Amino acid sequence: MSQKKLYAGVKLHEIRTRLGLTQKVFAAKLGVSLPYLNQMENNHRPVSTTVVLALAQEFGLDVTELSSGDTERIVTDMREALADPVFSDTPPLADLRLAASNAPALTRAFLELHSAYRRTQERLVSLDAALGQRAESVAVSPWDEVRDFFHYIDNHIDAVDRAAEFFAGDDPVASAHHALQERGITLSLSERKHLRYYDPEQRELTLSAQAAPATRNFQLLHQIALITQSDLLEATLDLARFQSDQARAIARIGLANYFAGAALLPYGRFRAAAQETRHDIERLAHRFDASFEQIMHRLSTLQRVGDKGVPFFFVRVDQAGNITKRHSATRLQFARFGGACPLWNVHRAFETPSHFLRQLAQTPDGERYLLLARDVSKHAGAWGAPDRRYAIALGCEVSHASQLVYADGLDTENPAAYEPIGTSCRICERSDCHQRSIPPLERKLSFPVNRREVLPYEIRE
Repeated sequence: MSQKKLYAGVKLHEIRTRLGLTQKVFAAKLGVSLPYLNQMENNHRPVSTTVVLALAQEFGLDVTELSSGDTERIVTDMREALADPVFSDTPPLADLRLAASNAPALTRAFLELHSAYRRTQERLVSLDAALGQRAESVAVSPWDEVRDFFHYIDNHIDAVDRAAEFFAGDDPVASAHHALQERGITLSLSERKHLRYYDPEQRELTLSAQAAPATRNFQLLHQIALITQSDLLEATLDLARFQSDQARAIARIGLANYFAGAALLPYGRFRAAAQETRHDIERLAHRFDASFEQIMHRLSTLQRVGDKGVPFFFVRVDQAGNITKRHSATRLQFARFGGACPLWNVHRAFETPSHFLRQLAQTPDGERYLLLARDVSKHAGAWGAPDRRYAIALGCEVSHASQLVYADGLDTENPAAYEPIGTSCRICERSDCHQRSIPPLERKLSFPVNRREVLPYEIRE
């Protein structure tokens, strides 16, 4: 597969500004002419290999910063928004990439505007149920706001990650117990329904006796984050500048969850173990006394500048196909609305409980991926109580497949081994997909009268 050209003008400008250098000085240190640097910073030319090497050698920079996933995330979100029938034409993909690279703040403002429009439309559809009531202002959904916050920072919060790693020491659970003892907080197990309950007045922390040990440890460290790291969490929330108190409250829970996961699986030790085991999830779960979901989610967050792990995507879906967790440090991005592509192996995981499924897949843009999926059941711990079932998936671009034990025995060099998948039917370009649920909104359709194939319509070029 041919190497894609790297357009990273905004990032290049940010690096130069951070170093406090003029274009003339920066160009000289990179070994290029001033006009050439100017063209690269304005995305009129791709960043050359010479410049990439010079950035690493001259400034010791992590050149993976140049190819962060922000542009692809924005492009995917823009394509989905512009597929809305309210727009008569969809700009070419090259124009979207140019806009995302040169004006990311403007494109995000457009996405926020379109989200507000969608919410308004949904409100109008159900207007008959609200007649006679005072209309509420259209506000950003706090869940969507928090989800986008984690989405656009690569789900990696360096300050919280490092604080968790420092706190964990050699034994995160022992460190948590010690922190409770120092503060005079007692810890006990309870048969009550809640997973975790903290009474600040009585200084008592209660965890569920019915929960799995990995879940109890996670909940213990979640509460430790709220008790011992409140200043750090609040400072991070201040920087995020959420639009509502509800979004801030949801994000606080998310940050405490992040701390708990990072403490259970400290960055340095976990990344080294992941490399040593070639990302064998079962071995990592046993070594760190963690669940499969905790391991797979943590693998998707290893994006520390200067010490990055394999860029993974992670997704969790329920049995109806709804995405309940999503994150991607790869080119593959998830749809903001609706479920995941039905051709992904994550949906088949429900049919093969307690087994890992492997899949080689190719998206419409030509990128190839190694996907891994497994079902997860969360037991309620009592007779008659309903279990919760999910499927979780982890994936990476096939160029990293050699670092995963799950690639062994797969013919990654054979183009025929890759199954065609998409992001969601709304924006998928494939015209011959037998699992398509709705037409692509950015393509025109025809309806032949005397001919019927798999779909009741034809997607025109």
